[in-house]
Amino acid sequence: MTSSLLYGFKRIALGLALALGFCAQPLAKEQLNFVVIFTDDQGYGDMSCNGHPTIHTPHLDRMAHEGQKWTQFYSSAPVCTPSRAALMTGRLPVRSGMASSKRVVLFPDSAGGLPQSEITVAEVLKGVGYNTAMVGKWHMGHLPRHLPTTQGFDSYYGIPYSNDMDRDPSVKGNWVTIGKTSPWSIYKVPLLQNEKEIERPVNQNTITRRYTQQAVKFINENKEKPFFLYLAHSMPHIPLYASKKFEGKSLNGIYGDVIEEIDWSVGEVLNTLRKQKLDKKTIVLFTSDNGPWEVFKTHGGSAGLLRGAKGGTREGGMREPAIFWGPGNVKSGVVQELGSTLDVLPTFASLAGAKSPDDRAIDGYDLSDVLLNHGKSPRKGMFYFGGAQLSAVRSGNYKAQFREENGINPKPLAKPELYHLGEDPSEKYDLAAEHPEIVERLAKLGEELKATVKPVPDQLVPRIAD
Repeated sequence: MTSSLLYGFKRIALGLALALGFCAQPLAKEQLNFVVIFTDDQGYGDMSCNGHPTIHTPHLDRMAHEGQKWTQFYSSAPVCTPSRAALMTGRLPVRSGMASSKRVVLFPDSAGGLPQSEITVAEVLKGVGYNTAMVGKWHMGHLPRHLPTTQGFDSYYGIPYSNDMDRDPSVKGNWVTIGKTSPWSIYKVPLLQNEKEIERPVNQNTITRRYTQQAVKFINENKEKPFFLYLAHSMPHIPLYASKKFEGKSLNGIYGDVIEEIDWSVGEVLNTLRKQKLDKKTIVLFTSDNGPWEVFKTHGGSAGLLRGAKGGTREGGMREPAIFWGPGNVKSGVVQELGSTLDVLPTFASLAGAKSPDDRAIDGYDLSDVLLNHGKSPRKGMFYFGGAQLSAVRSGNYKAQFREENGINPKPLAKPELYHLGEDPSEKYDLAAEHPEIVERLAKLGEELKATVKPVPDQLVPRIAD
């Protein structure tokens, strides 16, 4: 069955859902536009407004000054595929089969992807009249039946998976060394326009600039209608490449060059919104999919004062840099409330005059009162998954770690650990022996959550050749 036919059936199903009440709310008098700028493997400490001393991010700094900088904002997974599935659906990735205890993410030989039964934020917004576009890294299935154009996006331009995949098999050597020193031409990753391959291998020196051009073009062409733009940069996931304008610019080496080019990209998007007089009716979120890739050392970024990194369930693996911007709508300031990428769908739905799906478990919360009024966040905790295993639970300021921090099938710790993240965000001082009752309470919360997760097919395991 072709992807267009699959999508047609899905649109019919969504139409029936609309008729029965899903998203059945009147259009807002003047709907807000939404932009999500999502980076790949950027650490909590990799912006000057978060304290980095040698990476210069003036556009992000201005964005943070004019908007809300969140200090406790989480992805829902410490690796690419599951974190993106959660952003799109507002659901923990184990609910959709997009987290696995057998394979870490989707690869070029993967047959699976985000199931068509899932409802994305793009589909929710299309239900109330939005134009939608996805630019950049998708990583939720590269086969035609899984591409963004089957999941609510009117158009797609980007690399369908990570930029270090499809490496030329004739290139031998240490994986880390290759990732830090090799030319972009050894990675045979494709660039897609909707479902058509238009370049392979893609020139990664220019990919950040080209993503930015596509994002700006979409804004300019859709200024008369409400829109949702999802701009997911392939960087700073290794291998790292920057355009000539940014090569050697940063004191922080190639990693800093890449972040400073992304900062330029943010400036281009925000300046386009200002130029088109859309800034006062657009909300922009900037955040990252997971923490920095520590194994690549200076090519992997920094989690700042946070412990851990990509692939792990310590704070550095899942607490992300996050800024909400929307002059005249988003109240400026530093927000210490809890938030997550899981909250994007219900928040945007609320602000757009739509409804979140009510026929399934939604793990996100509506943050609109925090954005518009500096209210209290309805999110009071987080569940941290390593692969498909629940590894840690946060409630209020306390976080209990029950499994090893790294891996897709992390083993239980000999003894649970407990940290007070208000006083000890670096997770240095284990309080489990002093507060066994809190450990027990958090363990119970974890068991209650796991009881709500129904078994579904693992989307990461099937391979095309199977």
